[in-house]
Amino acid sequence: MSGLGGLNKAPNGVVIGLVQLQLPAVKTPVDLAAQTQRIVAMVGKARRNMPTMDLVVFPEYALHGLSMDTNPAIMCSLDGPEVAAFKQACTDNQIWGCFSIMERNPGAYPFNSGIIIDDTGTLRLYYRKMHPWVPVEPWEPGNIGIPVIDGPNGAKLALIICHDGMFPEMARECAYKGAEIMIRTAGYTAPVRDAWRFTNQANAFCNLMVTANVCMCGSDGTFDSMGEGMIVNFDGAIIAHGTSGRPDEIITAEVRPDLVREARRHWSVENNIYQFGHRGFTAVRGGAQDCPYTYMQDLVAGRYRLPWEATVLHTDGTSCGFPEPTRLYGERLDRAAE
Repeated sequence: MSGLGGLNKAPNGVVIGLVQLQLPAVKTPVDLAAQTQRIVAMVGKARRNMPTMDLVVFPEYALHGLSMDTNPAIMCSLDGPEVAAFKQACTDNQIWGCFSIMERNPGAYPFNSGIIIDDTGTLRLYYRKMHPWVPVEPWEPGNIGIPVIDGPNGAKLALIICHDGMFPEMARECAYKGAEIMIRTAGYTAPVRDAWRFTNQANAFCNLMVTANVCMCGSDGTFDSMGEGMIVNFDGAIIAHGTSGRPDEIITAEVRPDLVREARRHWSVENNIYQFGHRGFTAVRGGAQDCPYTYMQDLVAGRYRLPWEATVLHTDGTSCGFPEPTRLYGERLDRAAE
């Protein structure tokens, strides 16, 4: 199914390259500029490595490393030099690219953002991580939802980031909005290896959707990221998997969005993304289309509360050295609008 990693590309295929990028240590603007150029060089390597490649994907933290440093001097913006360099690299190499930035957010913690740039250097997708890996990560929770775009060869693309993929609702939202390929970028380290694998597969199977997933790789002298690039087919089968742990290895495969569309039309049993909203359609016309899930109703009503909520010990970032927050979600933006 992988077309020998994309060497034999079908007319309806999309060839994806996942870069298990060497984990950097970035502390200064000089470090940031150097890492930007390193990523640019890797875009060129991806193109030379696989002339059929349509989309090259870099992991979360590819630009900033895992230090969680929120120093404004090394934060980025969409109109900054780092994104400009990525746009030029995609143009020069005629390839789509997915990149990670820690995005400046004056007056609050930065956003952990992902972008997809097309082969003409145009920004096509912009996403802010909705579920930071608390309590470790200090990033502001994303506030722009999950966009889905038309990608290479007409494929519908979505992007989520790392811990997002541990919530089945995130993958379901991507599929519900039409995504045929869901990218998941990450900086995960080895303790999460098993969960990484089975959630990547479950996210694919439960939604009849290809998932393309990649972590940082190697050591920065403190942290060890695991690489583990994985491309999973819509039936949950792994079609490419980077198990060597070799930094800078590019894991490639061809995927077939047209077969995703075919499965979504023709599967009867296990067409879960459809059947979720049409319960028991064999017994009742059109199936039950209610919302019997208490947690969904409570979340919408603003009363989400677990039966064991009062016993949860870690409810802020103080255990990881961050100060206890005082600002409510959306409060700063509400004040700015007045």
